[in-house]
Amino acid sequence: MKFTLSWLKEHLETTASVNEICEALTDLGLEVEGVENPAEKLERFTLAKVKSAEQHPDADRLRVCMVETDEGEKQIVCGAPNAREGITVVLAKPGDYVPGIDVTLSVGKIRGVESHGMMASERELELSEEHDGIIELPSGEVGQKFTDWLAENAPEKVDPVIEIAITPNRPDALGVHGIARDLAARGLGTLKPLSVDPVPASFPCPVSVTIDRDTLEQAPVFYGRLIKGVKNGPSPAWLQQRLKAIGLRPISFLVDVTNWFTYDLNRPLHVFDADKITGNALRLYRAKGDETLTGLDEKDYTFPEGATVIADAEGPESIAGVMGGLRTGCSDETVNVFVEAAYFDPIRTAYTGRAMKINSDARYRFERGIDPAFTADGMEHAVRMIVDHAGGEASEVVQAGAVPDVSRAYKLDTDRCSSLVGMDIPAETQRATLEALGFVMEGDMAHVPSWRPDVQGEADLVEEVARIASLTKLQGTPMPRPRPGVPAPVLTPMQKRVQMARRTTAALGYNECVTYSFIDKKAATLFGGGDDATMLENPISSEMSHMRPALLPGLLQAAARNQARGMPDMALFEVGDAFFGGEPGEQKTVVTGLLVGRTTPKDVHGASRPVDIYDAKADAEAVLAAMGAPAKVQILRGAEEWWHPGRHGKICLGPKKVLGVFGEIHPKVLRALDVKGPAVGFTLWPEEIPLPRKADPNRGALHVPDLQAVERDFAFVVDADVEALTLVNAAAGADKALIESVRVFDEFIGGSLGEGKKSLAITVRMQPSEKTLTEKDIEAVGGRIVEKVEKATGGQLRG
Repeated sequence: MKFTLSWLKEHLETTASVNEICEALTDLGLEVEGVENPAEKLERFTLAKVKSAEQHPDADRLRVCMVETDEGEKQIVCGAPNAREGITVVLAKPGDYVPGIDVTLSVGKIRGVESHGMMASERELELSEEHDGIIELPSGEVGQKFTDWLAENAPEKVDPVIEIAITPNRPDALGVHGIARDLAARGLGTLKPLSVDPVPASFPCPVSVTIDRDTLEQAPVFYGRLIKGVKNGPSPAWLQQRLKAIGLRPISFLVDVTNWFTYDLNRPLHVFDADKITGNALRLYRAKGDETLTGLDEKDYTFPEGATVIADAEGPESIAGVMGGLRTGCSDETVNVFVEAAYFDPIRTAYTGRAMKINSDARYRFERGIDPAFTADGMEHAVRMIVDHAGGEASEVVQAGAVPDVSRAYKLDTDRCSSLVGMDIPAETQRATLEALGFVMEGDMAHVPSWRPDVQGEADLVEEVARIASLTKLQGTPMPRPRPGVPAPVLTPMQKRVQMARRTTAALGYNECVTYSFIDKKAATLFGGGDDATMLENPISSEMSHMRPALLPGLLQAAARNQARGMPDMALFEVGDAFFGGEPGEQKTVVTGLLVGRTTPKDVHGASRPVDIYDAKADAEAVLAAMGAPAKVQILRGAEEWWHPGRHGKICLGPKKVLGVFGEIHPKVLRALDVKGPAVGFTLWPEEIPLPRKADPNRGALHVPDLQAVERDFAFVVDADVEALTLVNAAAGADKALIESVRVFDEFIGGSLGEGKKSLAITVRMQPSEKTLTEKDIEAVGGRIVEKVEKATGGQLRG
């Protein structure tokens, strides 16, 4: 949003400087992005007077001028045809930078004659494109600053242009009047009231307007008024200057009027050549999807289904809220004009503009929400300006629909300002602030003005008060301590687990990734998702159409991108939510790690090998231990289909309590996501880890057994399809109090064992707690181990 200082002062009585205004705007939330001050580049130029102008001895088109300056009389060679004795000029001295020609002047010789400066033209000072001669001033004192002369005689030439960034929730600041209102509320001046003397109606309006019943929701009200006998042509100089200053090209007065009110009062308007409206009737209806229109930009557009169409008897002639049509546009020959002011639904306008790929000032404002209550007044302002500058007679107002009721009120609790934003502001000051912003106070109820669609609750009232008071004045104070001593923990057990998971995984050498929660349907389907429940209604791209059912697809896609850029080996992890439904609460926090390629780069001092399932298993167990998972767990099969069927394991506390999964990624998944293997990983669910029965912030005492542990090895011959886990669980169950651990240390297949057999060797560690084990005790436990294993596996102790 751009505007000039003089434009702002038409709505705000103020003596504040440009810097003060810019500081206040940024502090109010209307961040200043830039200021163009023409006076800054003209600051060094002064006025001078030509005392004489003689022909150059060696050039027909040059004159040698003696010029009276504030530093005495100087000789200047000039080639302008109007350089002559007696005129007052603008002088650039040696050392001055001339912006129009991008040159810093110095004393030089022109055809052998020394020149001490330059008399400037308007183009050389970037005041206009005029360069046929040097600037001749009708008045002025020698030595006077040129900027001071301009400020007195042509202030528009040195009018600063301010550009601010508008957040989507502040449509009221898309007009200069709205900006002035904020500054006035801050105390930088007084807001000038808006007033207009309506043009009396001279005849009934010959153009009728109707809105289809099913279109009233997206086009609730339409005002129109015909003006006959206007004289279109170039706009007044002041209007052209304002539009040029903010980057708009003046076209003609009737068009420039609509642009003026769009920026001045945030009131988009449209003018039709009334003689080109076929049938003298306009109809607003919902597009069926096959209508076409040539816009004012001379491009052809097809209406999307549901868009709001303004049509006459011949067909569509305007895209409501977005752009007018070329067929009924105004030209220099226009003598009868129909002025339109309407209110269009923001969401419908946004959908239409996006579907038709049109960006216009009108769309930008309608889709953010303009003031519906100002519709009729906005039209009256425009009609008055047209009649005053272009003549003509105005008809009666024609209206279709009704202004939507946006009235609402919220209670102002003056105590909440302290609790919400930490600012102690007197109650009367809070009320005065809201009233200055246009709110109407009735007791403790604040009625929201129609131009503020962003205010939707009591907290927004507090925000407005704090914004005007300046959040920069907010001072930090320590939080109160309810009791002395160490404060109670702030983080929940789940938050602590996630924190420890991040730290531990990073310490294991993984790099943390933060991927999108949205993935494409193909990738979601590979990991058990991709259904309608997790599909986005309005995705930002086709590659982000579904909520992710797991974190692995995002990590695998990141790995594929890195491999495509020459990074074959990597360790990535992410902590985030995976979604198994589209409703609140249908998600789980997941810790996922991924290893791709080899363990280490090639090195003369160490071995490099492909990552395998045991790397993922070790890391998964380390992270689970850091999160407080029990040490004794079961490793089972039967995980989801994206894991390799024979090279994965589920980490369980019983068959139904799954803490995590580790293993190789299925080759079909790697091919689908273009990842070059090997690739292993793990997925952990922190929420499944049981909470400790007794919450104790202290770490328990270290328990070191007094008695020596005993280890014994056993080898069993079992069928080839017997799982090692079955054998280990059976051996551990022989004496749960005495047996501390069971570990497989060897597997042998073939040889004398015969077909379909294998040998599994285990080490059993027995840790006594009451007395030292005797050989007899050890043999008794060994017998029970053999009995349990043979019963569970059908195998035999190997001789």
